[in-house]
Amino acid sequence: MSKIVSIHSFRGGTGKSNVTANLAVTIARAGYRVGIVDTDIQSPGIHVVFHLTEDRVTHCLNDFLWGDCQIEDAAYDVTDAAIGNVAAGDERPRVFLVPASIKTSEIGRVLKEGYDVGLLNDGFKRLIQKLNLDFLLIDTHPGVNEETLLSIVISDRLLLVLRPDQQDFQGSSVTLELARRLDVSEVSLIVNKIPPGMDRAQLKNKVETIYSAEVLALLPLNFELVRMASSGLFVNRYPEHPFTRELNLVANSLIK
Repeated sequence: MSKIVSIHSFRGGTGKSNVTANLAVTIARAGYRVGIVDTDIQSPGIHVVFHLTEDRVTHCLNDFLWGDCQIEDAAYDVTDAAIGNVAAGDERPRVFLVPASIKTSEIGRVLKEGYDVGLLNDGFKRLIQKLNLDFLLIDTHPGVNEETLLSIVISDRLLLVLRPDQQDFQGSSVTLELARRLDVSEVSLIVNKIPPGMDRAQLKNKVETIYSAEVLALLPLNFELVRMASSGLFVNRYPEHPFTRELNLVANSLIK
């Protein structure tokens, strides 16, 4: 049975999109068909790490939301960029990405006119069916808005990404309270950008106590990831790095 997983953060700058992209690759490497939808329409970016350039994009999520195409028409097979060449005819593994538009005119149109967020629910279901997906990862817009709430409601799992920072702690509490009021069955936490020297066991215990939710991963402040500057997928370049090992734990939790 397919799983919909929303990856969310209350504030920007948590590394949510990099976590989403690298998590998708990790799951795909285990032999699954994975889709990613960039619903951060106001500030899209996840397409960059998959080397999906503007000249390749004929349709995007915006076109679907405005009724100009079916959602599968906006899905791009990024398997080669994600995990390398797959033998012709092999159905698995695969990675597909539905990007949001990076054109300033279309971002401006979203901000000015909005769109029917109810279309997202139908679109997600159709995408899973048409692409025969095992997992659909939704990269959300930070904060709390209508499309974020919808994504959370229809998800089988919510992964909340936060930093060890008081503002993140407070904002994440709001998101968790909303998720519980919306009866999201499984909510888990990923703590990212943990500085060197911080007691990881103590941090994990503190966060789990505050939120009464499981911490799936403790991701270190990652200078190698910063140096990559979104030029590719970290887990491919650094398969033995602690960041990669922690993401393997998240992937295993979703797969089981």
